[in-house]
Amino acid sequence: MADPDTADVTDTVRTVLLAGGEGRRMGPLGTGRLKPLVPYGGTCRLIDFSLANARASGLGEVLLLSQYEERQLMDDLHRVWNQGPDFRVHFGPYDSAYATAGAALPAELPARTWPLERGTADALIRKSGHVFEGADGRRDPEHVLVLHADHVYRFDYRPLIDAHRASGAALTLAYQRIDPRWVHLFGMVEFDPRGRLTAFVEKPEVATSDLVFAAFCVFDAAVLRRYLQLLDGTGWQHDISRDVIPAMLAAGEHIRGHEVAGHWEDIGTVERYHRAHLALAASPTAGLPVGRMPWTVAPDVRRAWVSDHFGVRASVVPADLVNDGRVEDSVLFPGVRIGAGARVRRSVVLPGARIPAGADIDSAVVLEDGHIQQTDIRRTASGSRTSGREKEYAHE
Repeated sequence: MADPDTADVTDTVRTVLLAGGEGRRMGPLGTGRLKPLVPYGGTCRLIDFSLANARASGLGEVLLLSQYEERQLMDDLHRVWNQGPDFRVHFGPYDSAYATAGAALPAELPARTWPLERGTADALIRKSGHVFEGADGRRDPEHVLVLHADHVYRFDYRPLIDAHRASGAALTLAYQRIDPRWVHLFGMVEFDPRGRLTAFVEKPEVATSDLVFAAFCVFDAAVLRRYLQLLDGTGWQHDISRDVIPAMLAAGEHIRGHEVAGHWEDIGTVERYHRAHLALAASPTAGLPVGRMPWTVAPDVRRAWVSDHFGVRASVVPADLVNDGRVEDSVLFPGVRIGAGARVRRSVVLPGARIPAGADIDSAVVLEDGHIQQTDIRRTASGSRTSGREKEYAHE
């Protein structure tokens, strides 16, 4: 047996992915689908970023903490992510049904016997046995890496985990520096000269820092479990950011920060979603380039940013695009067909959508069934953060 002090640090980490969002704030884009499964960037879905990051970081398993339409989400992730030997999504109390089904989908799942979770912290409590206890002969985890399913970024979690373990902190949270004008949209953080957290305010009315929580962090497992037990049953909001982290800070726990460099994007509304795609279409190096995204939607179809060629200008398009019209400043998914004389500008066109001949679509999200969800690009605020650059994004 390997010496615990020399074993891969990821062996001591339980990675959990919070994916309970309904997508109601996304309007028609979120109707009939979970927010984590909203298509993004012409290549993938929102949830795929955290899963791709975990796999690339050498984390062989991610525990899914879901709630709404669990069967839909688990079936999808099992088909996309659980078919290889080196990485899988664990489905908690439902996992044995998927494990025994192999590459297929289980005929039925165990009945849900626990109440609906009311927040991110509730998700950890209700499935605490899977979060905090070892299984299949493995020891209990020493650390819990908490991820969310609606952020766009590529990141290697190993340096964050290594720094957390070396410091002996109760919590190490990822943060990024942004334009102070947009701090009120996020969780603001402040640190002392030693790098210890001194303030954490969710959506502050007045910003006193230009640093914000990037929505992923590493907890000492025993400390996290203790605070969840202390808060459960009180008049709390069942939330990690609004309850658990502030309680730990107030108690004087050792909390540190870890800076996130590069692109990180919070997709909270359809306006932010649309603006993020406009930035992606603007340049092959803007935001997060297509080549760095997970390719989980029609992964065998090549796609690229095109400057100006065969009716396409400044757009991300797939190799299987059938285009008899004009596409400008847009992002298109595989399977799209553009009818004769049609024009698509400043828009996102989802997989398999058909644009009829002569259509003129501007500043919209075109759904798979052809439904057009109009956006208003004149309203501006921030939904994106890119290190060292300033952008404007719409919000509700």
